[in-house]
Amino acid sequence: MKIAVSGKGGVGKSTICAAIALLLAQKGQKVLALDADPDANLAGALGIPSSIKITPISEEIALIEERTGTKVDQYGQMFKLNPDVSDIADRFSFSHKGVYLLVLGAIKKGGGGCACAENIFIKALVSDLVLYKNETLIMDMEAGIEHLGRATVKGVDLMIIVVEPGQRSLDCAQTVIKMSKEIGLSKFVIVGNKITSEDDKEFIKNELIQKHESANNLNLFFFPYSENIRNADREGFSALDGMGDAEKTIIENLVLQIRDI
Repeated sequence: MKIAVSGKGGVGKSTICAAIALLLAQKGQKVLALDADPDANLAGALGIPSSIKITPISEEIALIEERTGTKVDQYGQMFKLNPDVSDIADRFSFSHKGVYLLVLGAIKKGGGGCACAENIFIKALVSDLVLYKNETLIMDMEAGIEHLGRATVKGVDLMIIVVEPGQRSLDCAQTVIKMSKEIGLSKFVIVGNKITSEDDKEFIKNELIQKHESANNLNLFFFPYSENIRNADREGFSALDGMGDAEKTIIENLVLQIRDI
């Protein structure tokens, strides 16, 4: 199972991503969690202590230069378009409670020096993880599909988009849906997070279902606002460890729904 999780910053996608990954690991699956968000928060949501520093793959300069056959931040070079990345997950992932975490780091944009080597390496790594690895893969994406392409998306089973009952997060979700469909991804789950009332649910339903034709037939799932999860973040516990029985049941039901899609 290969799942991408996206959504506007701050809506709780790392929380949802970590809870799913930890739950699947508890059930005996080998889970690879990929933090592909430049604002990397997945380690904390998994409960990895902040004292443990995980170096993003994009900062493994010597490795990238070796595999791409070029120098980082230099223009006008020839480099390998398909660098060998088959060993990266085993060598560089950090194991925690049965989840193996890889942090990608940011894909650099133009104007800040040549980022070709890093970008080629990261995109090759994502393609390898999605298309050729047998582990369950949970990808904590940025608010978009930057790391996915038409070839890679063939291996992605579905996109989970986390929203909160606010207009900007719903606008972001609609953009992600549109971009994903343009490259061939057609299966989505919308997780309405931080729900405090039936009005919150209706607001999300109205915005995504009634007003946007392209969002019809989406699978909707709602998760309540949780003081337990907020406190777990403050105290350094994982998102799943901070949940009560009722909240864990919701995540379990979400995983079952994902499997049925």
